[in-house]
Parts: sequence; structure tokens; C-alpha cells
Amino acid sequence: MPAEDKRWETLDALRNSEKGRLPYEARWQEEGDDVLERCRSSPKLSVTSAWVLDHFSQPETRSNTSENLAPLIYGLTGNDQLPETPVPSPVPRTEEETNNNNVQELVQELNPEHTLFLLSPEATQIEGYVKMYEEVHRIKGQAELKHRQELQQKTVQGFSNTAAELLKRFEESLELRRRQEYEAMRDMMEKGSIEAQGRQEKLKEEHRRRAKNLNLKLREAEQQRLRQEELERQRQAECRERVRRLNAIQAEVLHLNMQIEPYFKQKELVGLDLSGYSNRGNQLCSLVSRVIKLPSEGGLPLQEDMLNAERALQQMRDLITAMHEKIAAAAAERKRIKEEEEKALQKKQEIKTETAAPAPQQKTCRKEGLQIKADSSSLQWYQQLQDMCDQCAASINDLNNSKDTKVKKIKMDLQKTATIPVGQISSIAGSHLREIFDKINNLLLGKQISSSGKMVSIAQHPQGQEFVCYKLAEKFVKQGEEEVASHHEAAFPIAVVASGIWEMHPKVGDLFLAHLHRKCPYAVPFFPSWKDGLPKEEYQRLLGYRVLDSGVEQQDNFLKRMSGMVRLYAAIILLRWPYGTKQGEHPHGLNHAWRWLAQMLNLEPLADITATLLFDFLEVCGNALMKKYQNQFWKMILLIKNEYFPRIESVTGVGQVGAVIRLRQFLEKCLKHKDIPLPKGYLHPAFWRS
Repeated sequence: MPAEDKRWETLDALRNSEKGRLPYEARWQEEGDDVLERCRSSPKLSVTSAWVLDHFSQPETRSNTSENLAPLIYGLTGNDQLPETPVPSPVPRTEEETNNNNVQELVQELNPEHTLFLLSPEATQIEGYVKMYEEVHRIKGQAELKHRQELQQKTVQGFSNTAAELLKRFEESLELRRRQEYEAMRDMMEKGSIEAQGRQEKLKEEHRRRAKNLNLKLREAEQQRLRQEELERQRQAECRERVRRLNAIQAEVLHLNMQIEPYFKQKELVGLDLSGYSNRGNQLCSLVSRVIKLPSEGGLPLQEDMLNAERALQQMRDLITAMHEKIAAAAAERKRIKEEEEKALQKKQEIKTETAAPAPQQKTCRKEGLQIKADSSSLQWYQQLQDMCDQCAASINDLNNSKDTKVKKIKMDLQKTATIPVGQISSIAGSHLREIFDKINNLLLGKQISSSGKMVSIAQHPQGQEFVCYKLAEKFVKQGEEEVASHHEAAFPIAVVASGIWEMHPKVGDLFLAHLHRKCPYAVPFFPSWKDGLPKEEYQRLLGYRVLDSGVEQQDNFLKRMSGMVRLYAAIILLRWPYGTKQGEHPHGLNHAWRWLAQMLNLEPLADITATLLFDFLEVCGNALMKKYQNQFWKMILLIKNEYFPRIESVTGVGQVGAVIRLRQFLEKCLKHKDIPLPKGYLHPAFWRS
């Protein structure tokens, strides 16, 4: 209303007057004159008055407040009406201008230091209303603050939701970018693949071009190689011709030298000394061997070597001629002393009848159709092996008989390294046997072998190779003579190692046979015959008996040793080293078992020994011979049962029937079941691979 607005303008004018700027406080009535002095010095308005004025300065607040406070200011009750006072209409102002003016006035005039001092009761009442409105304003402020906090929370929640949406959009953009990059990478890889295929095609074309050029060069090189091979073939043909000639010379020299040994061992030729011929023959054989050794090591025989070999052959022929002349002269001398020998023979025959030597039985029990000694081929083979063994023993004579301490130590180390592993062979399968074989094989190949904490090699002495071969073969035979004789099952692990060494080093096998034949001539088979003038002890040694100062060994011990050696020999024939290549044949296969059995049946049987060895040999090798020879083998078994066995019984004494009974039962069982079982303790060669 215009009158009310006019009143507010009046209040503004009073406020700006000198008295309106005087300070006022309620406690001044109690303080008295001191208050009057402070009012005169600094008229001020209270802080609450400033807020009321500022609040009332707002147009909408003024209208509402004026309606509430007007009755109080003019002292009216609820039923009275305000007097209508004409008030000039105010100049219209904008809300912004009014707010600015109010702010300036509040800053300049209504500060905390100025207080409105109203002395009228109405002013005091207004002050109460002011306080009341302060409380109202505080409550409204709290409500407004709460409202603003709620708005702020809603704003923060809105911002949070907006941020979540923005994060989703950002993740979607990242996923889109990743897919775009993946597509770009795939396109690039496809493009690279196409380019690589193109380059590969170019490389293939280039390769074909180069291959064509290379094939041309290869053809030229191949033609050149063929020309060189042809020239080399011609040269090799000439060399082989010379080598064949040298081999023929060596064979003839060895054959001529073998003709010396039988005469050299014929001690019945009284006064005949052929040692000089034998030594000279060995020297000529060694000379030819040295000439042959060069081509065998990759060298070429020279013309000078051919002349030396032919000269040695001629000397050997002359030596044989001279030897025959000397033997002829000795034969005349022998005729002269023959009568004296016949007298001495009669005395020895009396002694011989008192003993149980098998030689007299051999003569008395001979029947038609069988031989009393081995055939010539077996004897020749036997003699070759013995000669070879003697030569090997002679070649290592310096090492055996050396007085040098260092050489003796080398000999002992080599002997231990070669023989101890053989003594460790047992029925344990697998790596144990393989370790023993590898150790022996590496020693023979010249490698360093650890023995008793030091390294041993055959290269430590020039005769180391021959020495180790000789001792190793001797040890294998000794194992058969002792270990196998006591435990028949031990023949198989020893045999499988011996067979492998024989296959890798044939010389060890030949020396093994030589030692075996020397200790057990029945492995040839060969029954040494009684010769006139031969001492009894020497003949028993030839038969395989051990003759000591205390006398000849017992028959049971003799049969036990022979059985062990024959069983080991049969096991070696039967088995083969399972870790080898097996590309070649067995070094001493089943054909030798058939040969031994056939030649054994061609000889007159001996008491005890024939039955024992036939049983042992058939028990070990019978199954393998049956599978290989089939009907022929059964024919031989029938021959043994029907024809040869009665001959064995005819030479068997009263106390010698044990071996005969075992053989008869074995033959009857085999013929009844038409089968020969595997020997006890035998395991398939695959066992040794475990």
C-alpha cells in the first residue's frame, strides 16, 4: 500500500538523521550517565537492527512485514485500522538496483559499531519483535540450509550418475577403439601375409633357378667324381692284387709253419731237436705279418714289400725241406732204438693195466665203424688255435717276465682290470652285465678305464692288447672250470658277456677256444691217444686231469670241471650279446654245436666222460638244436639212444653208472614228449636288456 511504503520511507529518513544514528542498548537504563556519554561520542546501530533493516529493505519482505509490524509501530490492536496517510508514489526501481543500494547502505552505515537508539516504548517493542524475527530467521535459515543440503546431495547424486554414464561411454569408446585397432591389425596382417606369399613365390622361383644351376654343377661334379672313382678303382684293383698276393704268400707261409709244429711236438723222435726250425719259422711268419700289417692299416704295399714277402716264402720252403731231411735222418735212428722201446713198453703196459686210465679202455672197447681219434679237419683246427695261442704267449713274454718295477705294475693293473669284472659276473640282469661288458670292451678298445682309483689303458705298454686278450680268454675258461662247475646256472650270464666280447673282438674268442681245448680237449672233441714212451702223468694232463705233486685229482672233481667247461662252451654257442647290432652272424653259432655233436658220435666212447658231456651239452643246447634242425635232430637222438648208448654202456664200469643213468633218462624223456625243455637257469636274451 502507498501509505505503508511512505511510512517505511519515513523510517529510512529517521534512520539517516543525526538522532537516528545514535546507539541504543537495553542495559543503558541501568548504567545511567555513562551510557549517555558513549552515545554522544559514537552513535551506532545494533547488529540485529542492521539485519532487520536489510531484511525489510527487500520489497516482498517489506510488504509482508509492514502488514505485521504496522499495528505495533502505531500502537493499534487487532481491531483498529491504520490511518491512511497520503504517500507519494515511489519512483519505480528494479529489484537489482534496490539490492545494490541496500548493500551499499549496509556497508557504509549499518556496521556492527553503530547502534540505533530509540527512546520510545514503541521502539523498545520493535526491538523485541526484532529478536523474535531473529529467531524466526534462524529457523528459516536452518530450514533453508537443510533444503540447500538436500539440493546439494541431489546435485552430487546427479553428478555421480552423470560420471557413471560418462565412464560407460568412455569404456564403450575404448572398446570401439580396440575393435578398430584389431580390425586394422588383422587387415595389416592379411596384407602382410599376401605380401609374404608374393615374396615366397619369388623366392621359389629364384630357388628353382638356382637349383637348376646347381644341378648342372652337380652333374659336372658327379662326372668328375666318377672319373676319379674309376681312376681310384683301377689303383685299388692293383693294390688288391698285391694284397691278394701277399695274403697268398702269408697263407702258404703259415701252412708251411704249421707243418713244423706236429713234428716239433713229436717227442718220440729220440734226439730230434726242431726248436731251431720252429723259431725260424715263427720269425718268417712275423716278417710276413709285418709286411701285411701296412696294407691292413690303410697303407699301400710297395714293390719292396712284395720282394721281401716272396723272399720269406722261399726261405720257408727251404726251411721245410731241410726239416724233412732231418726228420728222415732221425727216422733211421729211431729204427735202431725201437727194440729198446718195446722192452720198456712192456713194463709200462703192466703199470697201465693197474690204473683206471681211459686210454686202455678206449683200445679194448673199440668196435667197428667208429674212430679212435678226431678227424683231420678238427685236428687241424685244434692245432691252428694252439699255435695262435702259443704265438700270443710268446709275444707277451717280455711283459710277463720283465724285471722292471714299472712294467710289473702295468702288468698287474691290466690283469686286474681285465679279469676282476669277469669274476663279478652273476645272474643279476640288466645294467650290471652291461657295465661289465662296457668296461671290458672299452679296455680292449684302448680307452682309459678306472680301476682301483687310477686310470688303466692297454696303450701303456706295446704288448698291452695281446696281454689283455690272453688273460681275458684264460679267465673266461677258468670261470667255466670253477664257477660253472659248481653252479650250472652261472653259465648263461658268463656266456652272454663272453659272446659279446667275442663278437666285438674275435681274437679273444680264438684264444678262449685255444685255452678251452687245452684244458678240456673234449670240447674239440678230441681224445688224446696214448703214445709209446709217453709218461703217465703227461698223458693224464693231455686228458685234462690235474696232476700235482700229491697225485692225480679224483675222478669226480675231473668230471665236474669238464662238465662246467662244456656247459659254458654250449651256452656261448646258444646265446648272443643282446645289446649288439646283430647284423652279422653269431661268431660261434649253432652250426658248431651240430658239428661237435656229430663228431662226438663218430668217436669211440670213453667211460664216464662221454656220457657226462653228452648229457651236459644236450641239456644246454638241445632245445635250440631241436628248433633249428627239427627232423634231423630227432634222427640223431634216435641214433644216440639205439646205437651209441649201448656202446657207452659197454665201456662203463660198476662205479660209473651215474652219468649213464642221467643220459638214459634224459633221452627217454625227450623221445617220449618229443620235446627238449630249456635248461635250468636259462632266460631269454630279452631278460638281459632289463
